[in-house]
Amino acid sequence: MNPFRWSYRVSFLVGFLACAGLLGFALYAEYSLHMFPCPLCVFQRVGFIVMGVFFLLGALHAPRGGTRWIYAAGVWLGAAFGIVVAARHLWIQSLPADQIPSCGPPLDYMFSAFPFARVLQLVFTGSGECATVEPILGLPMPAWSLIWFIALAGLTMVAVRRRVTYK
Repeated sequence: MNPFRWSYRVSFLVGFLACAGLLGFALYAEYSLHMFPCPLCVFQRVGFIVMGVFFLLGALHAPRGGTRWIYAAGVWLGAAFGIVVAARHLWIQSLPADQIPSCGPPLDYMFSAFPFARVLQLVFTGSGECATVEPILGLPMPAWSLIWFIALAGLTMVAVRRRVTYK
């Protein structure tokens, strides 16, 4: 089972299943482990959702030639967004205790009270709940997210660059 030999369809199906599994674990962590998501965690989930949608569409369509890049671009867009959010989240978690911003309002309140651009500005400023580190297997959740965003973007690169062999 060499991932460098998988077809485009199989690679994108594996990518979709990985995104679905990661989102499933995030829900498990939220509802069973009581690790409630901060706004940056929610935006990382959005990155995985975007990637998952494009992985699923690419797996179902399994295009040949240049059309493959359309689905790959969607995956990379979600991955780039997720990498930026996860890196920002890790930076906030690395701040000294005296530099951590105060806790902000919940995300649903911000969306109802402010325009979207202001919500993004408030979310990326970070808040106290974003600085809480709850490790899973020794790493904080945003570190795992960052690893998965990079790995899935790499899987996409391998799948798109693999030559189509006609038999």
